Amino acid sequence: MRNTIINRITDLAQKNKDVFLATGDAGFVVLDEYKKSFPDRFLNLGIAEQNMISFSAGLALVGYKVFLYNIIPFLLYRCYEQVRNDICYQRLPVTLVGTGSGVTYAPAGVTHYSVEDIAIARTLPNLVILSPSDAIQAERCIEYAFKSEKPVYIRVAKSGEPAIAKDCPKDIEEPILIKEGRDVAVLFHGSIGYEVIKAIEGFKNSPVIISIPMIQPLNFNSLLRKLKNVNTLITVEEHFIEGGIGSIIADWILKERLPFKLKKLGIKNEFIHAVKDNPGMRTKYGISSSKIKYEIENAFK
Repeated sequence: MRNTIINRITDLAQKNKDVFLATGDAGFVVLDEYKKSFPDRFLNLGIAEQNMISFSAGLALVGYKVFLYNIIPFLLYRCYEQVRNDICYQRLPVTLVGTGSGVTYAPAGVTHYSVEDIAIARTLPNLVILSPSDAIQAERCIEYAFKSEKPVYIRVAKSGEPAIAKDCPKDIEEPILIKEGRDVAVLFHGSIGYEVIKAIEGFKNSPVIISIPMIQPLNFNSLLRKLKNVNTLITVEEHFIEGGIGSIIADWILKERLPFKLKKLGIKNEFIHAVKDNPGMRTKYGISSSKIKYEIENAFK
């Protein structure tokens, strides 16, 4: 996803002289082609991330379409005040591209994990939150962000994530129906989609599988239309179990008095001290394909 996003930004820059890419001392290899092609529309602002946000807000005010690239904790957490006041408050069309969603950077430790970013980003009015599951969705997210007149936050992993579906609709604003089924629906976002698809291999009674790349605002009317003949929802995310898509769906069910049962799968809201790789972390926190499969089978009983 990461390479696809930068390649698409490079393509856009070739056709649009107002595209500007900035980073905070990250992405050296992946940004090389862009830097070589557009040296006058690229800046590495170093390990001064708050300044990077404010500087980019200034560029947006004079007409640039700015894309900011960095590891999520240094793009959103360290810079929350600047993102809030300089970008979101002024409703500037700046796109934050955050890499390392969830525990992508395992075993680098809690300083590099992004397991509460959606909960934090949801507190910011005017901010669109996108969490693509594969390279095709990531490309659609960049295309949406380029046209958007509002701030956009795109969270991605950093590896070669496999495609979760053959086709992806151009309209990334709606939940995407990956597989039809009945009785049970699995809702997910981000690179954990690979585990979801792996979990349903060989199922006789297939659940409905829905990818939700646009988390804020979420098109609930479109989602509800895709949940016909469904009584149980399972949300899966590589994010804290509280504060992410599971909480959004729970609030929706309560507000609209919907008849769905809900099971939330995610990372326990705690500081992570375990030292494991990404698959090991997914196993530890119950979001591996085997655990997802177990929960789906239980939901059908």
